Amino acid sequence: MTDEAVQALARRAGIALRWRDYADKPHRVSIETARRILGALGLPCSTAADIAHSERQLESSAMPPLITAPVGAPIDVPIRADQPPASARIVTEDGATMKITVRPGPKGAQLSGVGRLGYHILELGKNCVTLAVAPPRCLTIADVAPNERLWGLAVQAYGLRSPGDCGIGDMAGVIALARQAAELKADALALSPMHALFTADPHVFSPYSPSSRLFYNSLHADPRPLFGGDRVQKAAAAIGALAAGTEWTDRPLINWPQSANLKVSIFRRLFEDFASTDLASGATPLATDFRKFCDRGGALLHDHAVFEALHAKRLAGGTSASSWREWPARWRTPNNATVKQFARDNGKEVLFHCFLQWIADRSLATAQQAALQAGMRIGLIADLAVGMRCDGSHAWTSPQEILTELEIGAPPDLYNRRGQNWGVTTYSPRALVGGGFASFIATLRAAMRHAGGVRVDHAMGLLRLWVIPRGADPHEGAYLTYPIDDLLRLTALESHRHAAIVIGEDLGTVPAGFRERLSQAGAGGMRVLWFERRRGRFLPPQDWTADAVAMTSTHDLPTIAGWWRGHDIDTRQQLDLAPSLVEEKVSRQHDRQSLWRSFREAKAADGDMPPAGEPGRAVAAALKFVAQTRSDLALVPLEDVLGLEDQPNLPGTIDEHPNWRHRYPAAAADLLSHPESRRRIEPLTRRGGQ
Repeated sequence: MTDEAVQALARRAGIALRWRDYADKPHRVSIETARRILGALGLPCSTAADIAHSERQLESSAMPPLITAPVGAPIDVPIRADQPPASARIVTEDGATMKITVRPGPKGAQLSGVGRLGYHILELGKNCVTLAVAPPRCLTIADVAPNERLWGLAVQAYGLRSPGDCGIGDMAGVIALARQAAELKADALALSPMHALFTADPHVFSPYSPSSRLFYNSLHADPRPLFGGDRVQKAAAAIGALAAGTEWTDRPLINWPQSANLKVSIFRRLFEDFASTDLASGATPLATDFRKFCDRGGALLHDHAVFEALHAKRLAGGTSASSWREWPARWRTPNNATVKQFARDNGKEVLFHCFLQWIADRSLATAQQAALQAGMRIGLIADLAVGMRCDGSHAWTSPQEILTELEIGAPPDLYNRRGQNWGVTTYSPRALVGGGFASFIATLRAAMRHAGGVRVDHAMGLLRLWVIPRGADPHEGAYLTYPIDDLLRLTALESHRHAAIVIGEDLGTVPAGFRERLSQAGAGGMRVLWFERRRGRFLPPQDWTADAVAMTSTHDLPTIAGWWRGHDIDTRQQLDLAPSLVEEKVSRQHDRQSLWRSFREAKAADGDMPPAGEPGRAVAAALKFVAQTRSDLALVPLEDVLGLEDQPNLPGTIDEHPNWRHRYPAAAADLLSHPESRRRIEPLTRRGGQ
């Protein structure tokens, strides 16, 4: 097949064959990369017949199962305008009906606008589709607190300490910190991702590499609000976990395998007690609530639980095939008769994994309620990871929805000259449209269900993603386009239905006009101190964007204390991540001087610049500086409030650095009690009403 025909098909499929890097240098995508990405999209291109077949798929004029539209705006539908349906009407969510006008339009036909938000049924002759009518914008800070400027903390939930957490932070720690922060007029607590990982393989613990974003990580569950402290302690005592749990709680770094196994053992003992008492009687409130939870979870919950049980069985059997992609064919799909028989034979184990999801779900709900009751107006802000692992639960359950032969990452840039492969994949844009965006909607709902906001990791993925064929180097990828209009409308609709603000992580290589697009949709971007510069100088607070979240740093960047001391440079040098960082150390000293000058001009600091080895004044000045910005919401990492030097994650490393393992230095209930931390926070508490 000619290269020109393949390239033409690739362009029609939304693959960008040309792109520009961080230095504005143009690049072309190789024909081999284009072929592999087309194949991953279900668009074969090896022969002329393949090309013709794939073109027909892209030309299909079939009515999609879901159409999005702004409230009150005309609705374009792909039907022939010269053959309008005999009837057209809307059946709203509450069962009301209304006739609708059909006229010629740019995509075939155009319907008159609908003024009622929600997921309605659109009947067009013989066609019956869902019509998602969305508000013009997501819920914003201005909607939550008009004319006020709020603040909150960004927290790595696993790092919080509380009694009985077995060495992994859980919702008890979140609640304790939320209550203390609320006393200091904080309105939000942004948490690291709560997505489900792999219960049977606790060596996989990066919160941004989930097995599924539809379910939760049970290691962050605190079952005491459901079962009471005595019953949970009895379960821990029954397996001899009390002393071991205390030992792991006190350590500075998390040992994920040991702590996870201990915690799951307690949960399993608690489940045995629950099954033999509550479920056996069938009449207790807990049993009723659990059954309702399972009923609402339906097939998705059941299949996730089956995967968890099957994955554990395969690993326990000594098989080296930890990925379901390497299992025998009969185990690779939940619809296979062998898998169904396994689920029947191991019904109690499947129920245990449903139990884990239940306690995780109820824990998150309790934490959000506690944050709001403490006085927070937003409460928890969930973190929605950009993708999921190819060997995880979601990929096993619904491989047709995702790009199983592609991984996502980033093209080469100033900091990663070979590009990045994040080891995860995501939804196929074609499958999203063909499936009525059901998986995307379900993902949004899982993130927003027990939160007052959601941070969308790598929000540029709503427009395009850098996709890499499996086994290829990161630079051998291409940008793949996504239906941003539909995705933003659905995000806005779910935002209002869940009363949740939306923050889009727009750091890195940002397409022209994308930030403006986010702002128009009511999704706040992120502005981080290190990047807010113009012509080499740090921007003054009044020049920061009002509708973006102001931050001193993020989990992937140096803390204020670490940056000021140069700890991040020393760490990368020790790990041999760069041959020589002498020039960077010289540049850092110039940056310190520039930043301190900005601090003084903003009256966030006074006096001479402190030396690199004494970061305390710089930390306080940075927090005061961010507190002075125009941003409607300031989210400061807890690491900066505490003056810590280690960042939670060091990009470019896996096992070389203790990523996602650091624990905070005191109990969650005491973290904000130290006078120095309170002095650093004090400027933030004055933001309200400014």
